Amino acid sequence: MFLEYFIIIVYTVSLLLIFMYAVAQLNLLINYLKYKNKQDNSVKFDFTNPEEVPYVTIQLPVFNELYVMKRLLKNIAKIDYPKEKLEIQVLDDSTDESIEMTSKYIKKVQELGIDIQHIRRTNRQGYKAGALKEGLKTAKGEFIAIFDADFLPKPNWLYETVPYFKDPQIGVVQTRWSHINRNYSTLTKIQAFMLDAHFTLEQVGRNSQGHFINFNGTAGVWRKECIYDAGNWEGDTLTEDIDLSYRAQLKNWKFKYLEKVETPAELPVVISAARTQQFRWNKGGAENFQKMAKRILLSKNISVKTKIHGLLHLLNSSMFICIFLVAILSIPMLYIKNEYAHLKNYFYIMSFFVMSSLIFFVCYWYMYKNIFGNGIKNFLKYIFAFLTFFSVAMGFSLHNTIAVLEGHFGKKSEFVRTPKFNIITLKDGWKNNKYIKKKPSIHVILEGMLALYFVFGMYSAFIVGDQGGDFGLFPFHFMLFVGFGYVFFKSVFSKA
Repeated sequence: MFLEYFIIIVYTVSLLLIFMYAVAQLNLLINYLKYKNKQDNSVKFDFTNPEEVPYVTIQLPVFNELYVMKRLLKNIAKIDYPKEKLEIQVLDDSTDESIEMTSKYIKKVQELGIDIQHIRRTNRQGYKAGALKEGLKTAKGEFIAIFDADFLPKPNWLYETVPYFKDPQIGVVQTRWSHINRNYSTLTKIQAFMLDAHFTLEQVGRNSQGHFINFNGTAGVWRKECIYDAGNWEGDTLTEDIDLSYRAQLKNWKFKYLEKVETPAELPVVISAARTQQFRWNKGGAENFQKMAKRILLSKNISVKTKIHGLLHLLNSSMFICIFLVAILSIPMLYIKNEYAHLKNYFYIMSFFVMSSLIFFVCYWYMYKNIFGNGIKNFLKYIFAFLTFFSVAMGFSLHNTIAVLEGHFGKKSEFVRTPKFNIITLKDGWKNNKYIKKKPSIHVILEGMLALYFVFGMYSAFIVGDQGGDFGLFPFHFMLFVGFGYVFFKSVFSKA
């Protein structure tokens, strides 16, 4: 009986934590809906007055971006801003043949009369954070705009963002990501769904109430004074953007999130690239919880509610541990339920936690209809998109749980960049991309075994109990089978 009760306790605690996270998401939805139609009365620079137009530095941190450098620099050269008040830094840590190609393209941009510099380092110390910090030493701008290599800001982007810095308390202006290859594949649709939820529900829901949000590493602008005041970039976590964001907000700097300003970008089209990105984001979140939790709790500058939302934000990725535990233990729980009649009332109570899934369903629907519109047709599309996203997110739970545990236990790892492809349509090629990870990790084998494990879970529904089976968890096990099966299949047999 000890093992059974241990399983029950772990399962119950995991469900309770997921429910608490769902309630926090519901609170963010309420915040979002309250704020959505409010008029923005922010003070802004008057750009019709040349004296109010500040000097801006655009930083482009790149590393081995053979396939997208031409597109990136061609796009950045189109940025509409007074040339005498604009500087571009290409912070190039590359180690391959892209260095010469980048240098050639930079010279072409310089011929247009644009102040653009090719900044190289002798080492990759601090990775992206180290490159940004190095560039800051010589940056002329009062404000620092940052774009990763796969982002394509529109020409008027600086005019839509920089004016908000008229408020001297604003340290960061962050824009919403959009996706140039959203419909490329099932994988890109799933990633877009996840990111859309973050960039609507979460960012607006937090920012509208003055809770901590994060600079998303790209497609945003920093006040240089804010970077220095917060302690500058640090490379001791894999998500340097969250780290500096929290240090800045603990120093009372305000962040301005602009949901209506989109910055297009390319989503990873191969699952190895998506896995790399997910691992870095999830591990970095856990690392920042370990680094920041005590500072948040002891801060006298922020409210209790902001502290709660801040901690939950940093624990976002840790929910994968709970999801993974609930998934793994759900099959033993099926047998326990049907072998111990005296626990019947417990299982009735536990059925309440299906509310977590319903809360997520409602929250993400508001995100979806905000982008695609209302109506029965879009709602039916949403149901399919939600179930697909939910299944594959659970399929990533082993991979992301390992990342989170490494982050919490302090295991250090290299900053592994996400390969870029310059792909928008199926006609574009990707198979010869030199940055694709060729060998799947050992975790992939475990994901394949887990897919079979949940086939057993579905089979178990037919054989447990004396009343012809118990199918309450059958849909859950089917989704887990689909999720782990998809991740396994795509990791082993396909590169896109």
